[in-house]
Amino acid sequence: MSDSDTLLAFKAGRAFRSEGTNTIVPSPTKGVVLLINGDDGLLHFQWKNRVSGQIEEDLILFPSDASFVKVTQSPGRVYVLKFSSSNQRHFFWMQDASSTRDDEFVNNLNGLLEDPDYQVQWSTPSSQPQAPASSSTAASASVPAAQSASTGFQATPEQIAALSNALSSFQTRNALAGATPPELALTDILTPANIAPLFTSHPELVPTLFPHLPPDLPTPPSPETLQRVISSPHFRAAVFSLDQGLRTGLLGGFVRSLGLPEEAGTGILPFLRAIQEQADRERSGSGGGGPSDSMDTD
Repeated sequence: MSDSDTLLAFKAGRAFRSEGTNTIVPSPTKGVVLLINGDDGLLHFQWKNRVSGQIEEDLILFPSDASFVKVTQSPGRVYVLKFSSSNQRHFFWMQDASSTRDDEFVNNLNGLLEDPDYQVQWSTPSSQPQAPASSSTAASASVPAAQSASTGFQATPEQIAALSNALSSFQTRNALAGATPPELALTDILTPANIAPLFTSHPELVPTLFPHLPPDLPTPPSPETLQRVISSPHFRAAVFSLDQGLRTGLLGGFVRSLGLPEEAGTGILPFLRAIQEQADRERSGSGGGGPSDSMDTD
């Protein structure tokens, strides 16, 4: 299966019914649920062991035959995959550190189980005013992160440094506030407020973005045009998709296309640390000699 066949992925472990009882016991093994369009043209529900990397469960599903529902009788975040055509029951428990996205994962999974052509929907922050985005902007920004690996894109030192600056700014604001930052999310870091100043403070970055922008934007794009792109809901949805992909630990191939080590695709924090380390190497190589901006996030 290629990454482009994956419709949905989220961290989840398996759980099992104790023999002779109705008690569900979660297994501590780290795993991920994958919903995939198989090479055979069928829909596959898979469970992958995140430690061994092996697919240990592979179920073929037919539209409207299965549903994924919460087990209300069991404490915690336990769900069951059940079928209308049989008495099969497969139990899972959510392993993402935060439960805030559980409902989103479940709603999207059930939407796809009902109709494989269902469009996955993610909630994104809507507090900032939005400028209308062109159709090509939407098409460009909504490409799933894993698919972008096939474009051959190679991040430039300037782009890596710019993202590093945005990350450092985010870290500094939390330190000044005297608070421990919550669980990291790219949607909190790659915001218009963090990115837009880079277009004016580092104008040399703008030309490096030309090959990756929709073709119907003004040429050359202005900082104002780029502001419109990064303020669009489609851009935020793409950032959210990348955030979710990193949380599954399955984007090793994608991050290699950015010049980062494969382990950077195993989570949000490894991704951010790899960017910081690469930016530090670029600065050292150019004789910048500035102090290290290494992150001590725990």
